[in-house]
Parts: sequence; structure tokens; C-alpha cells
Amino acid sequence: MNWQSEYRSHLMSAAEALRIVRNGDRVWIQSGCGTPHILIDALVARGEDLHDVEIVHMKNLGPAHYTDDKFAGHFRHRGLFIGDNVRDAVQAGRADYTPIHLSEIEALFEKDLPIDIVLMQVSRPDAHGFVSLGTTVDCTLTAARGAKVVIAEVNDQMPRTHGETNLHVSHFFAMVESSHPLHEVHAEPYTEMHTRIAQNVAKLIPDGATLQLGIGGIPDAVLSCLGDKRDLGVHTEMVADGVIDLMESGVINGERKSVHRGKVVLAFVLGTKKLFDYIHENPAFEFRPIKYTNDPFVIARNDNMVAINSALQVDLTGQVCADSIGLRPYSGFGGQLDFMRGAARSKGGMPIIALPSTAKNGTVSRIAPMLEPGAGVVTTRADVHYVVTEHGIAYLHGKSLRERAEALIQIADPNFRAELEEFAVRAHYLEKKSPMVLA
Repeated sequence: MNWQSEYRSHLMSAAEALRIVRNGDRVWIQSGCGTPHILIDALVARGEDLHDVEIVHMKNLGPAHYTDDKFAGHFRHRGLFIGDNVRDAVQAGRADYTPIHLSEIEALFEKDLPIDIVLMQVSRPDAHGFVSLGTTVDCTLTAARGAKVVIAEVNDQMPRTHGETNLHVSHFFAMVESSHPLHEVHAEPYTEMHTRIAQNVAKLIPDGATLQLGIGGIPDAVLSCLGDKRDLGVHTEMVADGVIDLMESGVINGERKSVHRGKVVLAFVLGTKKLFDYIHENPAFEFRPIKYTNDPFVIARNDNMVAINSALQVDLTGQVCADSIGLRPYSGFGGQLDFMRGAARSKGGMPIIALPSTAKNGTVSRIAPMLEPGAGVVTTRADVHYVVTEHGIAYLHGKSLRERAEALIQIADPNFRAELEEFAVRAHYLEKKSPMVLA
């Protein structure tokens, strides 16, 4: 049978394809801009006929009706990273959160978390019968290689991307054709405060550095501050629209990368159609599974690796909370510690935590005396090197608790510095009559 015939033999409706799901199955769903909504809708439509089906994914986009109260006992979500569409369910106990580094998720599939069924979204087949995972390789390619059943939504608007992104049509149990725009992620405009943070971060980035950046106000502002840099590279888990201008201007060209020279190495994109069009058949982008992009040993092979991550809180000893607000899970470990440790071991590398100094309209200091009760530590104080706010840069690696407290108080919001110093004295980080002069 040629691939065209095999492809036609796999074609069916989403409702027909999702009949394969049985009670007790574990279903992996592709995340991000590759979220296969047509397949999810068909699965949810069967919800009341199913029991004890576990739905596993990272941050996917759009509705997550399988976490609704009415599906208790039918579906149970396990979040490996928490998006806003499942956050309430996790915090209410209707869904679960598994704290784990992104680099370690795929190893779970072999033993602790075997996958029965994968739901994914792919491009149309090429002339050789291979579809592309397009925007989102993440952990889905590995899940699909090991699952019992793989079902794909074949969307003719999914871009074809380079790297480790392809599966042959023979790999699939069912293929559901569609044609619709992908789910887009529009970054919120960055503020003056984000720009001040970014300007401090940009001071640390040398020409020829390889960058890891996420999405949001701070990463976008950092990219806007790099126009005078030369020969930057990218090795990251995800890319947003902000890289396009720097690539087109030649600032990001990967010429000095020590690994995958000239390539932007990534696992997925979160962006808009502008980015989807830009990555389509673009050999400058090298997509790989997260177990590769986020492997600290691979990351460390990139000389001058600059990893820029954010946080919800940093306490006066340097502990970083990035996944919870007190007892309430908020997001996830993501790739923060993967890249912090990889950059720390890179020749000339710089692990950076960048965050605003306050939250809630300036009423709460993110440089905190202590983390909130129950807050999780994503990056330990021994792993923290640079902490950057709009008020400056604190270097903590190898520093004592006294030196850390002094440095972090200096980059806290001025309205909270006296309070932080008073706590540091009570905690015996600082002496009562510290010679420290507050700015």
C-alpha cells in the first residue's frame, strides 16, 4: 500500500476516532498553539460514557471542559504545567498538579506515566507521507512514539517545520482533516517598568551570547533592548513573536553558537500567525523534543549561555518561588531550573532571574522576607546567580546569607527596604547596626 492509500484508510471523523478511548485510559494532549480542539471536543462529547480517563498535558490553550464538575469520575486532569484554563480546577482539587522539570517529563512515559492515547495536531503530509508537528514538538513527539494509539487532527494551516518534527502517516490510528486558524498567543504590551528591568538584563548580555527567553512583558522588553548586540544565538524551550525582528535585522544569527551553529533550537512556539508563517519551511529553526532542548548538559554546551527566567517571589536568602502562590499551585516548574543549571555550567554562562520588585500595584514586595507559607521552591538559593529588578542587579552565587540580604534589599522597591532590613536583622542575616546604606 502506498502512503496515499494508507492515509485515506486512516481518515475518519473526530467522533469515530475518539470511540477508541476506553475506561481507565491515559490520554496525552499536545499543548500550546498545537492544541487539537476538534479532537478534545469529540473526547468531551463522550465524557458521560467514560470513567476514570486521565487527561495529561502541559499548558494547552482554549477551553478545558473535561475539568468541569459534571465530569468528576469521568475525566481527571493531570497538569505537568498549569495554564489559566485548568488553574481553578487544580486549586479546587478537581484536577492534579505534578511538579516536574520539563526535561524529565518524557522519561515518565517509559515507566511511571505510560500513555495509551495521544491527541495531536499536524500539517498535511508531504510528498513522502510525513506530517509535521509544526508549532509544537514539546513532549508530544516522544509520547506519540510510545503510545498505543495516536490520533491526529490534520490541519492544512499548520506550518511545516524543520528538525525532529515528522511522523509518517503509517504511525497513526486515525487522522481527522480540518482547516482552521491555529490558536494564537498575543503577548501583552510591555510597560516602562518591564523596560527598566530589561535594560538591566541587557547590560549582562555580551555579543555572541546564546539566549533562552520565554513569553511576556520582560522577555519581549529584553528583546527590544538588544538591537545593538551582535551575533546572538537562541537555544530555548519556546519562542515568541519577539525574535522575528532581531532575526531579520541579523542580530540573532547564531554565528557564534558552539552547538547547532546558525540555528534557533526550540521545542515549541507560542505566538501569532506572523510567527507561524515565519517558521514555515524555515531552516533557521531546529525543533527538538524538550528532553533535548531542556537537557542541562546540552544547554551547558552552548558557550555564553544566558538564561532569563522569572519568578513570583524571591526571599532574602535567594530562594525562588515560580510555580505557586502560597499553597495554591499557579503554573509549574517549567524549564526554569533546567536552564538555570545549564547556563551555570556553560563557559561564560549567566543564569538570570528577572522580576518586577512589587506586585498588586506596588502594595506587595516580590523581594520577600520569607516565601509565603506553602510556597514551592523551584530554584534553590544555591542555584541562583543573578536576580534583576527595575532597581538593579544582585549577584548571589557564592555569597553568604548576609551578603545576599544586603544585595537583594538594594534591588527591592524603596518603599519596602526598611521593612526588609528590619526582618533581616531579626533573622540575624544582618547585624542590628548594619553599615549598609539604603539607596
